[in-house]
Amino acid sequence: MLHTNPTLRFSDRVENYIRYRPGYPPQVLETLRDKCGLTPDSVIADVACGTGIFTRLLLENGNRVFGVEPNREMREAADRLLADHPKFTSLDGTAEATTVPDHAFDFATAAQAAHWFDLPKARKEFARILKPRGWAVLIWNERSSDSSPFLRAYEELLLAYGTDYEQVRHEHTTKNIADFFAPTAFEQPTFPLSQEFNRQELEGRLLSSSYAPTPGHPNYGPMLERLHLIFQTCNKNGRVTMEYTTRMYYGQLS
Repeated sequence: MLHTNPTLRFSDRVENYIRYRPGYPPQVLETLRDKCGLTPDSVIADVACGTGIFTRLLLENGNRVFGVEPNREMREAADRLLADHPKFTSLDGTAEATTVPDHAFDFATAAQAAHWFDLPKARKEFARILKPRGWAVLIWNERSSDSSPFLRAYEELLLAYGTDYEQVRHEHTTKNIADFFAPTAFEQPTFPLSQEFNRQELEGRLLSSSYAPTPGHPNYGPMLERLHLIFQTCNKNGRVTMEYTTRMYYGQLS
């Protein structure tokens, strides 16, 4: 089923999301420490935190983190996976209505999520919850579509079988970033990242994507057949490599 409501798009993909989505390179936290003054004492709202992939990095840095997530299945997964972190608080809220107090946070972050936001409303909400001189941070892992024969074939597969891939692919995710931060300045460093998959893992990675058809959809079987053929053709020693550019945007909204 294709969910037009972005808060529901990942409800039936949680386990694959947990197992096969990439993390984030260490340069992200290094940048926040060096450029934004992140310390273990910083209090952070991780907005649309999903299953807590980025949240975990912040908690492991020693931070108190409020994970705001509107999707029940994703939020419950984060609650389960982060249960051993006493500084984690889980909240049912959206980027446009986080439910947290005014000016309570040193950082408001959103990893692999802000393209689903109503950005003008989210900007207003981020400005409301951040302390004076607090930092807004938006992060995406942008998959390469043409840096290897495997990735070119994978891109062609998504274009052929994805439910709405062309509407949500990476060039649409960051096109309004300047409007989000305006009129203040922002920085946009990038970092390399990669994952290696065997055939089963590659299938799980594909099915974690919101635009991948699910069982019962007419494209589901043909898509997996094509994927297995791509793997057979492109694997080296039983593995393929998915390459990303991690794009980070940070600035102060006031």
